[in-house]
Amino acid sequence: MNLKNQIPSLLEELAGLSLSDSLAWLAGKFPGRVAFSTALGQEDQVITHAIFSEKIPIRIFSLDTGRLFQETYTLWSETERKYQSKIVPFFPEAPAVEAFVTENGINGFYNSVENRKACCHVRKVLPLTRALQEVDVWVTGLRSGQSANRSNFNLLEWDEAFQVIKFNPIINWSFDEMVSYLQEHDVPYNKLHDQGFISIGCAPCTRAILPGEEPRAGRWWWEQTQKECGLHANYFQK
Repeated sequence: MNLKNQIPSLLEELAGLSLSDSLAWLAGKFPGRVAFSTALGQEDQVITHAIFSEKIPIRIFSLDTGRLFQETYTLWSETERKYQSKIVPFFPEAPAVEAFVTENGINGFYNSVENRKACCHVRKVLPLTRALQEVDVWVTGLRSGQSANRSNFNLLEWDEAFQVIKFNPIINWSFDEMVSYLQEHDVPYNKLHDQGFISIGCAPCTRAILPGEEPRAGRWWWEQTQKECGLHANYFQK
């Protein structure tokens, strides 16, 4: 049975399992072929804690775009130190970044939606493609309450672009549930969250949100399009 066709039976097995138990079960079902991508946001830190504290055999990796906040790097280091475990970095290919900057300028992503998406493609999508090689299950920190775009996401999805099963273990968690989990387990978090930064990406493309704005409004705030970078593009093909 191919991966996509396994999703209904996997959902039955995962029904009622806790965060840690569901991650451990999938790690056992697909040994060595489950990976979690963290951007070190609050949602991601919940899942990182579950994996590292329970020593679940799931590889954790992060996409270092080269334009992250220093606070994000500080949290990366603090997380590795707390759990005595490593987060694997994936960087963009230097020639691709050099070509983009040469053609569009160092901050060329501000000039058009097409430029911004091209920058995201070079710095995030292509590295993710490498990170997901030989992976069957891609674990994410997606949560339906993050934005209207993500309100219809499911626990398990088939990702057509990367040909993997996407597992969103906290998709139905509320913001308050997430924060309570972080506090209860004393999980390190990005200090920018205390300054109104809810969804944190690259420094040039992220601002604090204003009262009443949705969590991802601070991402690519100069655009009026869907607030996505291309990593989860398959959702807009439905």
